[in-house]
Amino acid sequence: MILIFGGTSDSLEICDWLHARGHDYIVSVATDYGEQLAKQHAEHVICQRLDEAGMCRVMREKAVSLVIDATHPFAVEVSGNAMNAAGSMNIPYVRYERSSGEADHLHLVRDIDEACRAASALGDRIFLTTGSKNLPEYVAKLPEKHVIARVLPVAEVIAACEQLGLLADQIIAMKGPFSQALNQELFRQTGAEVMITKESGARGGFAEKIAACQELGIPCVVIRRPALPYPNVITDIDELEKYV
Repeated sequence: MILIFGGTSDSLEICDWLHARGHDYIVSVATDYGEQLAKQHAEHVICQRLDEAGMCRVMREKAVSLVIDATHPFAVEVSGNAMNAAGSMNIPYVRYERSSGEADHLHLVRDIDEACRAASALGDRIFLTTGSKNLPEYVAKLPEKHVIARVLPVAEVIAACEQLGLLADQIIAMKGPFSQALNQELFRQTGAEVMITKESGARGGFAEKIAACQELGIPCVVIRRPALPYPNVITDIDELEKYV
């Protein structure tokens, strides 16, 4: 049995790749939304926030022979636990890592704190394309700015935005992928003066965001992806042939 740590569009593509080749696999996700998507691509789905011990338990109970980590590039705690769990169980681990693409002429930072400081110096109307998970931190660190948050159109997410004090014109509830043209139009309509994003790679729409900002002359603050010592990394799904 192959265990996929998912929650990304990449993980769904990996599921389809494995299914087409007749491999048995199970997908682990952390959210209800991730579960809904995964069930469209996998027969067996675990929806639970697993720590390292929980991962070991699943690997043992499901007789896992390979771990594929296709979580978001910024889910470093999950990846770290998956690497440790697989190592302790002597199970091969492979990380699917999106190619980050080009990031020329951008304001590159290490974390949210640096991102907020940089954005504050660049403009007053700040467009966030970083999701809702860390939104409270952004709002707290940008108290004098007009924050515009693009988030998933899910009731609890929108309610959380409202609880943070964001008004209707500060909430863009849409599900991607977003083309360059759509990004440009949203930036224009909201009067964005600076964008904050993560170095999430091609599948995360990184290039389309950057191109839209460059076309409009809007500065981009980019939080660099964390670097973990992955033992095996692939950037092309067909490279899985070496492991399955």
